[in-house]
Amino acid sequence: MVGSEAIGKGLGSTAGEAAQALTAILQTQYLRYIIIASWAVGLLGAVGWATALIWFVVTLGAGAVRGAFERRMADRMDIGWGLAFPAVATITTAAWAIAPLLAWFSPHVFGHTLAVALIIAGYVLVFAQLRSSPVQAIVVSSPYGVASLVILVNLWGTPSFWPFIAMIPFTVAGLFVLVMMTMLREKRLKAFQDHQAHLIAELQEARDKADAANQAKSSFLGVISHELRTPMNGVLGAAQLLSATRLETTQKDYLSIIRNSGDSLLGLLNDILDMTKIEAGKMQFDVVDVSLQDMHTRATGPFTAQAEAKNITFVSSFAGETPTVVRGDPLRVCQVIQNLLSNAIKFTEPGGRVDYTITSTRISDKRVAFEYRIKDSGSGIAPDDLERLFQPFTQVDASSTRRFGGTGLGLTIARRMANIMGGDITVTSELGEGSVFTFTVEAEVVEWSEIQAAQPIDAETADGRALKVLVVEDHPVNRMILEAWLGSAGHMTASAENGQIAVDVAAQQAFDLIIMDINMPVMDGLTATQLIRRAGVNTETPIAVLSASARIEDHEAGLDAGADAYLTKPIDFTALAALMNRVGEGRAAIQSGISGSRGMNDGRIVAAA
Repeated sequence: MVGSEAIGKGLGSTAGEAAQALTAILQTQYLRYIIIASWAVGLLGAVGWATALIWFVVTLGAGAVRGAFERRMADRMDIGWGLAFPAVATITTAAWAIAPLLAWFSPHVFGHTLAVALIIAGYVLVFAQLRSSPVQAIVVSSPYGVASLVILVNLWGTPSFWPFIAMIPFTVAGLFVLVMMTMLREKRLKAFQDHQAHLIAELQEARDKADAANQAKSSFLGVISHELRTPMNGVLGAAQLLSATRLETTQKDYLSIIRNSGDSLLGLLNDILDMTKIEAGKMQFDVVDVSLQDMHTRATGPFTAQAEAKNITFVSSFAGETPTVVRGDPLRVCQVIQNLLSNAIKFTEPGGRVDYTITSTRISDKRVAFEYRIKDSGSGIAPDDLERLFQPFTQVDASSTRRFGGTGLGLTIARRMANIMGGDITVTSELGEGSVFTFTVEAEVVEWSEIQAAQPIDAETADGRALKVLVVEDHPVNRMILEAWLGSAGHMTASAENGQIAVDVAAQQAFDLIIMDINMPVMDGLTATQLIRRAGVNTETPIAVLSASARIEDHEAGLDAGADAYLTKPIDFTALAALMNRVGEGRAAIQSGISGSRGMNDGRIVAAA
């Protein structure tokens, strides 16, 4: 009864049509058995239960064999199999066509009526299933035509012959309407699907173009910002060198403008570079063991002086069960915290207050949740402005850009970094009362302990020996701090503002220790270290390189240049004191002592911030 739609080239069909028909048949094959059962019930009243049962079993078996054949051949459709399917369908339909003949020749008074009903129902079922392929439907339904011809022969010469003939036109008309309506509906559906596919293709093309444009923009900004950093570092370095010369008051004012503007531009370039890295998915995070106290000092150090200069009360505190050492990227975490603290100091008026609280919550023995909470007494933020606070290049008040400067990228970068680290930044604010920014993030715990106040670190060596130390640092504040700390224990110091000066000084004087900053104008610390190692009186003098970077690659670069130890900013004076106590034993002793701590600090790294 239910037939295939493919009978080969001879009927104008293709293997593709056969596959389409087979798919439809497989999706509805279980309905076949329900219809067989309903026909058997109809025959039961006209031909008796024995005949009806025999027909039911034979037709059910034929349907099962056909179903198994269709499932097995579903993936093997070609022109040859396309001919096999209608043949099998026609043979099994013949079993169905026996039902109207059984009803017609039964002695029951209702037999003729039931036979006509079954023939019409059979045609409707075949054409409904194969409605998109009327030619195949005609072939598959041919057994019903044979049954109708047998009935006509039986009626020849009787009064019922012509009434039976009269039923053929309206039956054909009904089937024609069924097929035509179905074909029109499927044509409209196909047109809609084609239009939809066209729209999807256009949208995908537009999306690809937008992605390409965005990638090109990010790449352009990344390259430009990166390339501009080099000349900008030269400008700032030259300005710093110029500040060390004799200048008139007006010249100093002009120089201050150059340095402040250069610092602002460098900060803008760094923000753009970070933003492009985040958008491109290339932001790198270096996970290392980090002391929470050291990271706290690094994060808050610059803002203590800023708050004091602005007459703002700045209070930081710890709460909860705080670990001593965790694993994370101290550079990125500090970048997020410092952005929030910078905004708090910036937007708080003189005489105000900023509270910075670190709350730790133990999740497990190896996991902790941090909540960095920065509360200020600034002007606050309106509820409508909170929704766009984290949008790039956006500030809540255009006047604030003119008054305080900035690009509106800081909070966007901070939040996206927090998201990458598995955390988030939230804000609550009330106009006239201030704002509360909360940065939440989890970390792996290396060591649990209570945070203790830092103890003063003595610069004296164990044997009381006074060392002669060359301090190479371009930043005057850092240089002053190192010289003051060393001088407090009677050590003699000489200083250099860049690598070239350090090389010249080291060529003339012998030192017990050289502390070498990496990033300096004129000549960087790595180049200076290499030149000192090549010739002169300090080829075997221990050298400790100094940098703000916590990346393992930067550590290795310093050590490969000829340094014996690596110190990170802010300076860990405990590590520096330990280093000074081994200076008298020579470079080999320093390197062997440092390599013993490889588990924590990756070998020769003396101090990790």
